[in-house]
Amino acid sequence: MDKNVIKYFFLGIGGIGMSSLAKYLFDKGYKVMGYDKTPSDNTSNLVLSGIPILFDDEVDLIPSDYNKETTQVIYTPAIPKDHAQYNYFIDKGYSIKKRAELLGEITKDSIVFAIAGTHGKTTTASFLSHLFKYANLDYTAFIGGILNSENSNLINRGNKYTIVEADEYDRSFLQLFPDFGCITSIDPDHLDIYGDYSEMEKAFTDFSKKISQKLVLASELDIEGFSYAVEKKADYYGSNIRVDEGGYYFDFNTPDRKFKDVYLNLIGKHNLSNAIGAASLMHVAGLDVEKALPSLANFQGVTRRMDIFKYNGKTIIDDYAHHPKEIKAVFNTTQSFFKEKSNKVIFQPHLFSRTRDFIEEFAEILSRFDQVALMDIYPAREDPIPGVNSNALLDLVNNPNKQIISRNNFNSAVEDPKADLVVILGAGDIGTCVENLKKNIHNET
Repeated sequence: MDKNVIKYFFLGIGGIGMSSLAKYLFDKGYKVMGYDKTPSDNTSNLVLSGIPILFDDEVDLIPSDYNKETTQVIYTPAIPKDHAQYNYFIDKGYSIKKRAELLGEITKDSIVFAIAGTHGKTTTASFLSHLFKYANLDYTAFIGGILNSENSNLINRGNKYTIVEADEYDRSFLQLFPDFGCITSIDPDHLDIYGDYSEMEKAFTDFSKKISQKLVLASELDIEGFSYAVEKKADYYGSNIRVDEGGYYFDFNTPDRKFKDVYLNLIGKHNLSNAIGAASLMHVAGLDVEKALPSLANFQGVTRRMDIFKYNGKTIIDDYAHHPKEIKAVFNTTQSFFKEKSNKVIFQPHLFSRTRDFIEEFAEILSRFDQVALMDIYPAREDPIPGVNSNALLDLVNNPNKQIISRNNFNSAVEDPKADLVVILGAGDIGTCVENLKKNIHNET
């Protein structure tokens, strides 16, 4: 890191990955501020901690002491190229870096555990952080979600080890310097960046080659490393799986030992796989997994990752799922644990390009729910694509019980008397709708 830098300006500071970095640097004594388009719980928490945030894209709002000699600008790819402040920093010759580049610099001098994969990164990184905590390790974790037990996406318990999520979007994970790594999955995604799946596979292979010590990965992946799996033999695997009301009992098998009757306090076979991946990574690193494994019984989950709560007598599942395979994993979980309940899915598609690329796969899995409600596509960084919209997706859904809803009638869609189980899915601002639901619950109690 540049010794002349004493200030950081974050463009897109409210993003889950950006906000944890901003908090980390602020806690280290740097001056930090930033811009974000929309107020959220993340931005509110940053402001409460003492970090100023601008919500208007106006150059005149940038303080004069945030000059190019002492300021490092960090940006997210979600910032549009015509953003006034972004272009001001470029035109004036500021040093501008992506989040991943800064993360690589920050973590260079610690032992880095990097979690990659098109699905499961956040939950696996959260499991690993939880295991590290109960093993009393000296570590910092940058999590892509809010750990319910910590009410934070930044866990700062020391500097010996660092846990990071390795984001495959625009090959950002190639900016990291991992000692140990985990790859949870590789499925077609971000094809607007990669062009085709083979290029995406190559990027993950390149990432695996950057890991200096050991890699664990889901057993179906064709990359060299230690494999892990659920209910089938691998280097590490879960066996003797028994469903409990709120999770699973299982045996954790390593190359040299079996740990019997481990309890995971989270539903979903995909989450069981994520827990096994985290435990495997800890074991290959030679850390005390035996001491840590019992803590999976008190894992409190991650906001918007199979987050289950009650609302007006209904069971609500809130999940970040925004890819057909992720939605399928959630649906399968509902069939395992809530099969007797009439269900309704409320889904906000994320990105025009992803909706276009997987529209038939989205339609197929959504059709399996009893009722389907779609919100408009969340564009994030993208401009609209002609003919790609939620109506086009809804037309392909093979289910007569389907509708388009808006943010204004989100609550009434949730309160539908014909649904005992409401599944809320998506990676866009649908999360703020859920936040408002929870605030209603709090206000009523």
